[in-house]
Amino acid sequence: MALGGGTFVVQNKELPGAYINFVSASAANAALSERGIVTMPLVLDWGVSDSVFEVSGSDFQKNSMELFGYEYTHEKLKGLRDLFLNTQIFYGYRLNGEGKKAENDLACAQYAGIRGNDLQIVIQVNADHESMFDVRTFLGTVLVDEQTVATAGELKANKYLSWKPDITLEATAGTPLAGGENGEVNGTSYQAYLDRIEAYTFNVMGVDVTDNTTKSLFTAFTKRLRDEMGVKFQLVLYDYAQADHSGIISVHNKVLDEGWKESGLVYWVTGACAGCAVNRSNQNRKYDGNFTIDTPYTQNQLKDAIRAGQFTFHRVGNDIRVLEDINTLVTTSQTQGDIFKDNQTIRVIDQIGNDIAVLFNTKYLGVVPNDAAGRVSLWSDIVAHHRQLGQIRAIEDFSDADIVVEPGDTKKSVRVTDLITVVGAMGKLYMTVTVG
Repeated sequence: MALGGGTFVVQNKELPGAYINFVSASAANAALSERGIVTMPLVLDWGVSDSVFEVSGSDFQKNSMELFGYEYTHEKLKGLRDLFLNTQIFYGYRLNGEGKKAENDLACAQYAGIRGNDLQIVIQVNADHESMFDVRTFLGTVLVDEQTVATAGELKANKYLSWKPDITLEATAGTPLAGGENGEVNGTSYQAYLDRIEAYTFNVMGVDVTDNTTKSLFTAFTKRLRDEMGVKFQLVLYDYAQADHSGIISVHNKVLDEGWKESGLVYWVTGACAGCAVNRSNQNRKYDGNFTIDTPYTQNQLKDAIRAGQFTFHRVGNDIRVLEDINTLVTTSQTQGDIFKDNQTIRVIDQIGNDIAVLFNTKYLGVVPNDAAGRVSLWSDIVAHHRQLGQIRAIEDFSDADIVVEPGDTKKSVRVTDLITVVGAMGKLYMTVTVG
């Protein structure tokens, strides 16, 4: 975060950057950026430690064994399968990677964790050449690597283990690795993740936790980045409506699956909110994930959940659907009215905030003179951006006159006034039928 950014009260910022306010109305081009970018810290039995790693949807399907230690259909990947239903790019971080690597006399696992204990090495004399050995690596019952060599010195490390020096090859039915342990998950682990992920750009962060201490840590992080630094993303937590913030979503329902925390729905909601287009809503969206969801609510309880800012699922026939696409904002003000409770509104303003900041920081900052022609150019780019939002029906009734670009209080600053009307998805039908 080398550049400045965030909101402003007076034009007194010291760092160069884009400072953008969004308020309620009373009572490198200007293209729209992609959505579907997600981040989550994870507790894993296998994988990279101490760094953020990137996974695409196709990577997850094709390489889940290599990345996470289990095949795509494994029970332990149920949450990630829910996440990737709507995720394009995932930035992951392993919270418990500082454990021990499994090993034996021949090799050492590439990563720490208990999944390394399921690795084993099978060595056989090659059927065609008795002076050669077939060296196979298995993860569970799956063959993940095979090499035919004459000596141990010819062996190459694979994606699951590295060979120890000065070993001797001899036929063996199977030599397992052992001693692998997962690292500990604590407040230091979560803070390490936050320190690293701050440099990345994403739409939604999800955290699958049940304790309020960790939830408060991530809430404070989100509020600081959104409100002070202008980094526009939303945070998904389980059962934390007390956050009372438009950037934080609280999942109300729990999952009933054995072996999973009740907060498991965070995966699906995180992906769904990130992947939802800027001109769409998740309201009434059908849950198509892998978990069994608890939906015990009465009509009055559903009304209470909406008033409390809870993102709630309810049963509609045989389907489980999203009741309202809302965040935890409950306490409104003159600058953030009821419209800010709607996640569709937040997606639109986050799109504008991120896109215009990138536009300004890459095309104008330190390059374009702050004269009439330069300000007209900036006005033209913002108008073009907003016209795209209008074309996809994310905003409505937009006029070029709604954008005003004028000199700021200093030679290097510009002031932009922007008026938008967000289009909401239909949510209620009031119909009067006159019968003759």
